[in-house]
Order: sequence, then structure tokens, then C-alpha cells
Amino acid sequence: MATTLGEGIASGMEDLLERVEAERKLRDVWHWLPDDVIEFTIEMSSEMTVTVADHDAPYRPIGRFRSLLQDADRFRFLGVDIALLEPCREEFRQQVLGGMQAEIINPPNAARYVLSTYPELCSDILESGNLNPLVHDDVPPYGLSFFDDRIAVNDYDPDSAGVEVLIDTDTPAADEWAESVYTTYRAEARPLEYQQLIG
Repeated sequence: MATTLGEGIASGMEDLLERVEAERKLRDVWHWLPDDVIEFTIEMSSEMTVTVADHDAPYRPIGRFRSLLQDADRFRFLGVDIALLEPCREEFRQQVLGGMQAEIINPPNAARYVLSTYPELCSDILESGNLNPLVHDDVPPYGLSFFDDRIAVNDYDPDSAGVEVLIDTDTPAADEWAESVYTTYRAEARPLEYQQLIG
């Protein structure tokens, strides 16, 4: 039977090993993420799912995002949504038309692209009343998603419009960080003006 001291050491070693394993997974993707994202991921690295694209599975982060989206009753997003939501546009449409409450904060150029490229899809979604589209001129250089009680962060490569990594977690500390970031940007965002963007 282990002593109290032995149990404490064993527990500490277990936590350390979990953290080392999680940080090993993150080591190769840190260069895609801004400093403020890296700071919060290091603190909770053992309690998150890290999904990375590779040559054999370049759309693995999109697949993870899709699975989270399909299970959500409420969804919010801050950033350039094209890389994630464009490949999942039909799933997003079905979710919103099915009653999922959604809010997206996009830069005007991304909103303009989506509205002009998918006018019928956008019309259906906007008419549902379940989507609150907002625009912000200076979104962060990463994507921030909220799925009910889970948050996700993704990188965004403006050259390829692709996603290399998606990190998701349900820890309270991550939620607190994400809510703080989202609230700051939302306070400065403005409603999407459909005619101004496509006119």
C-alpha cells in the first residue's frame, strides 16, 4: 500500500507524463499559432485534442471541426471562417436551418466572398433567423470556435486559405480565455450590411 507521500509523487509523475505527451503533440504545430494561443495551450495541454493535417490526411482538422459542428446546438465563430466553414457549408446550412443558433464575426472581405460565392445558401441561412452575422475589420490571426460547452482554436494560412491544426478542449480555463477574447471583438463588431458588402 502506497504512503501519502508515495501517492503524491505518483500523481505528480502521472500529471507530468500527460503534460509531456501533450506538449510533444503540440511541439510541431506551435509555429502556426500566435503567442496568446500558445500561452493558454501550454497551461492545459493534457486536456485538449490536437488534430493536425498531414500529407496523407490534409483535411483532418476540417473533419474534426465538422464532427464538432454536427453535434452543436449553439455555435459561435471569430476569425476568417472560409477555411473551416466553406468545406462544411452544407452541414452548417443544415444545422442552422435545423435550429442551431449561430453567430459569426468575420472580416468584411471574407463575408463578401461568401455572400457572392454562395448567394442561395446565404439567403436560406439569413432568412432562418438563427444566424447573427457580424463583421470586424481586424479579426485575430486564428479562428476561435464555440460548440456548446467546447471551444476550438485553429490556425489560418492566408496564402493557401487552409488549416493545419485544430485544437479543442472543454476546460473552464480555456473557456474563460476564449470568452474574454470573443467578448472584446464582439463589442467592436458591427452587423453585416448585406447590400453594402455586395453592392
